[in-house]
Amino acid sequence: MLAADPHPLLDLRSFVSEYPRSLGEMSSPPDLYGLLAEGAPAPLCSDDGVREAVRALLRHGGFKPTGRSKPASEYLLKAVREGQLTSINLAVDVCNIVSFHSGLPISVVDLDRVRPPLHVGLAPAGASYVFNASGQTIDLGGLLCLFDAEGPCANAVKDAQRTKTDGATRRALSLIWGTTALPGRAAEAERWYRELLAGQAVATESHSESRPRAES
Repeated sequence: MLAADPHPLLDLRSFVSEYPRSLGEMSSPPDLYGLLAEGAPAPLCSDDGVREAVRALLRHGGFKPTGRSKPASEYLLKAVREGQLTSINLAVDVCNIVSFHSGLPISVVDLDRVRPPLHVGLAPAGASYVFNASGQTIDLGGLLCLFDAEGPCANAVKDAQRTKTDGATRRALSLIWGTTALPGRAAEAERWYRELLAGQAVATESHSESRPRAES
């Protein structure tokens, strides 16, 4: 069970996906990857209201979701519109499809690279981690993050390099960073996300009934 600290705006949805083969042996078929485009058929559509609601969610803990620290869903929107995005792997491609159309940031991590226990909460001041193979870091202070036994490892801006999926991944954990300001959107994003994965013979198990921690 994924524990979550109390938060007035967070509408977190999460689930585990089990792939029939390693991601290196699977690819996104053209009809699936073709959904990562403006005007592609989708049950959700983002707009400026969605983007502002997501930013408000991330600002609540004191984080500033602007510039290089803006939500991953905003980076994705720009990359798709400018034709800068290419297929990464099936897990990330489907994550990107759903995030692009829903406007909600989504994290996807290799479940075999995280160390339980897992919980979601605000990162303390001074916290950081490496987010890419080049060794660049992100300042996490005040940002909602997924934590494992080693510390923060994913969030709505940039996921940690140490827990990202790769060609050997067989199990992944996805977290949809929804907000109560957009009722039902995170649940609908999860429904569509899991439907797309099922179409690729990927089994999923819900972890959305997150256990909230008691107020101190």
